[in-house]
Amino acid sequence: MEERVSDTVKVTRDGAIALITLDRPEKLNALNEAVRQQLMEAVDALAADDEVRVAILHGAGEKAFVAGADVAEFAARTAQEQREVYQRRRVYDAVAAFPKPLIAAVHGFCLGGGNELALACDVRVADRTARFGQAEIRIGLIPGAGGTQRLARLVGPGQALRIALSGDFIDAEEAHRIGLVEVLTDEGKHLEAARELAGRMARWSPVSLRLIKESVRAAMEMPLSAGLAYERELFLAAFASEDGREGVRAFVEKRTPEFRGR
Repeated sequence: MEERVSDTVKVTRDGAIALITLDRPEKLNALNEAVRQQLMEAVDALAADDEVRVAILHGAGEKAFVAGADVAEFAARTAQEQREVYQRRRVYDAVAAFPKPLIAAVHGFCLGGGNELALACDVRVADRTARFGQAEIRIGLIPGAGGTQRLARLVGPGQALRIALSGDFIDAEEAHRIGLVEVLTDEGKHLEAARELAGRMARWSPVSLRLIKESVRAAMEMPLSAGLAYERELFLAAFASEDGREGVRAFVEKRTPEFRGR
């Protein structure tokens, strides 16, 4: 079932899986204010939809996932105006806070703000046409939405510095080797692979999916001892849930569990 959120963002539902399409191919799906706002609205709606367990984010057209922020839009802003923009809710934070698994299906250019959008997702699946980079240094700026922070946590500070300081693009094979991409596919197979992975996730309890994501995200912010304590508390929350009890009973009774998200 397809639901067009706006002229630049559409959502297609297939059972428990939702596909979010950034549909601005003539601009290489560059993130302007309208796209950012509409994407936030889409993820908010999917977060509240109990029928959706996993979501996939991709870009329309043949050339790009997202080629970056729309530079023409912010070029005329003063520093104070840009600061005020940053004080509002940001699409990268909304994507990162999405409580369900979110897979970025990447092809073509994934640059600047586009790479930061992919970094805010949980898993990145890319085909061999994908090109990644933080090109802000080319215009005298630095990444401002995770391109030094989430990137460093994912691939390590050395690789993050190499990418951000050089402004060079890296291909899909290199991105996969350093851990920026988790799943590498042949050209044109990224959406198929993302759907297959989403289907494997969507089989399980929505409670477990949410708590696992919450626990792993916490690992990037907490010391190990605090993280282990937090993990134990989330395990107990899963254990006490209806899905947790159903899963254990089904295992003992040698049957397929029926998870209901409670």
